[in-house]
Amino acid sequence: MIPGARVQAAIELLDQIAAAGTTAPADRLVGNYFRSRRYAGSKDRRAVTETVYDVLRRQGEYAWRAGGGDSRRLVLAHLMAAANGDLQARANDVAALFDAARFCPANLDVDEQAALWQLSRQATTEAPAWVLGNYPEWLHPALSRRFGPDLGLEMAAMQGRAAVDLRVNTLKSSRDEVMAALALDDIPVTLGALAPTALRLNSRRAMTSHPLYQGGAIEIQDEGSQLVSLLCAAQPGQQVIDYCAGGGGKSLGLAMQMANKGQIFAFDSAPQRLRPLRARLQRAGARNIQVHALADAAAIAALANLTGRADRVLLDVPCSGSGAWRRNPESKWRLTADKLSQYSGSQGEILRRAAPLMAPGGRLIYATCSILMEENEDQIEGFLGESSDFGLLPVDRVWNEVLGTACPGEVHDGPYLRLTPAGQGMDGFFMAILERRANT
Repeated sequence: MIPGARVQAAIELLDQIAAAGTTAPADRLVGNYFRSRRYAGSKDRRAVTETVYDVLRRQGEYAWRAGGGDSRRLVLAHLMAAANGDLQARANDVAALFDAARFCPANLDVDEQAALWQLSRQATTEAPAWVLGNYPEWLHPALSRRFGPDLGLEMAAMQGRAAVDLRVNTLKSSRDEVMAALALDDIPVTLGALAPTALRLNSRRAMTSHPLYQGGAIEIQDEGSQLVSLLCAAQPGQQVIDYCAGGGGKSLGLAMQMANKGQIFAFDSAPQRLRPLRARLQRAGARNIQVHALADAAAIAALANLTGRADRVLLDVPCSGSGAWRRNPESKWRLTADKLSQYSGSQGEILRRAAPLMAPGGRLIYATCSILMEENEDQIEGFLGESSDFGLLPVDRVWNEVLGTACPGEVHDGPYLRLTPAGQGMDGFFMAILERRANT
């Protein structure tokens, strides 16, 4: 592909992502786009994908500087952001890419020429915080409430690219054995910062075809997600419910922690989310997980039969996904106040519905991949205000119980676990551990 064709491909993809709304994630649309264009080589795919994701990460800034948020202007801003030295010379080079040649973008219209001229000037006006931080303006009060003076630092980290973390599956191997095998294949990794099961790739590469992955010795899982599973403190022989199991990553972590002893019941309200889990179970050697779609009458009966019997209930509730904006940058622009309100309502409902499942002395673990207090602290405080038979366990106590070390002060705030890209280099996670009082 010539440079102009790469630019046009990025514009087309951004148009598709905008038109899709919440119906399809960006990575799926990018994959579909190139599957139907086999002529695009690996360098072309990489260049176009990097352009698309840079625009999605910096969309607020680019729209503000280009005077509009349509795909062509956003790409103009992206191309100008790479300028070194003479901005006017760079603008001339960028304009030449819009030459209406075959597979290339149409000529710039008068307004786009004016936008390019503006982009070629040194910025003299300081942009608002939500522009510099590349998040929707309506979220500024919520994010300021959460991060205060650290907001700029946290949002800058959200604009980076997430690392690839591996979880060593101790049902199949050890961390030392996995590291040695990866070294033989010239795949350098570093130890996870906090989770004893975590390894981080030093450079990005596809791992799903690697024999260690195919054989179940490793899973691809953010270290923060691994910590959530570990801090459930599930014990061999217990009855454990993963109430919103999705693809089952945390269920697999629980099975490993329990050494395949006891029972894990993986439920989800959407059968399609559970479909990959059965193959993952076989690959990981996890034998103590029962998979149930809550649309099924038998699953509803199985859940009812667990009332008052569960030692652990993990609620990895549906949420905004704001903690994973590095991985899914389009999602921050798709989030609306109404959608956030819907998430908050369903989160409270899930907490109330799951509470009766707990055995006295059992633990209810609430987790989100969100950085918003409306989905996190507010939910727990609201639940505890109406549920006197539950108390909050400090996460640092559970950390010491599970990992045998003191909990680093920067990962918890009072009783809660809080992880962020700026703080720990992980996805943003929140976790609260509730215990049902033994006399209830």
